[in-house]
Amino acid sequence: MAGRKRLIVLSAPSGAGKTTVARHLLRVLTNARFSVSATTRPMRPREVDGKDYFFLSKDEFEKRIQEQDLIEYEQIFGNYYGTLRSEVQRALDSDEIMIFDVDVKGAISLQKAFPDDTFLLFIAPPSKEELEHRLRSRSTESEEQLRMRLERVEMELEQQELFDAVIINDVLPETLAQSERLVKRQLEDKKNA
Repeated sequence: MAGRKRLIVLSAPSGAGKTTVARHLLRVLTNARFSVSATTRPMRPREVDGKDYFFLSKDEFEKRIQEQDLIEYEQIFGNYYGTLRSEVQRALDSDEIMIFDVDVKGAISLQKAFPDDTFLLFIAPPSKEELEHRLRSRSTESEEQLRMRLERVEMELEQQELFDAVIINDVLPETLAQSERLVKRQLEDKKNA
């Protein structure tokens, strides 16, 4: 099955629905698993190392950076977060489909690291106003956090042209069906090529 694009990378502005699409794809795709990121932040109650995150010390994370075992990483509020190259390679070697829920920068980094194996899918909101409405209705963020998320939207939307496909998430059941069709077609085309 060489040549199949088995790294399915979802990206979108916060509130556009990428996590919902990722969960749907995990339910309907055989042999698919969610990409687990590495972090230096402390483990929270009920989190499991290797399931929720790979919890690393700051020294271990920085060693992985030096060894180029991180495809992409960033520091947020003093903690590192990133995608381990070794985990992605392990999934590819075992013929698994890996689903990623990452920002635009992370998606582009994955595409550069594994160009023959990566399918980039951008989930766009129907409008900026609808996106703001969705974020506000969550009631999970402060006004400052909301403002920061909305400031990133323009940059993220401008990057959608770099993706293999774009779906506008206006009606959720249609978005889920369309994403499933696109990804299955991608996997099937590559399998038979």
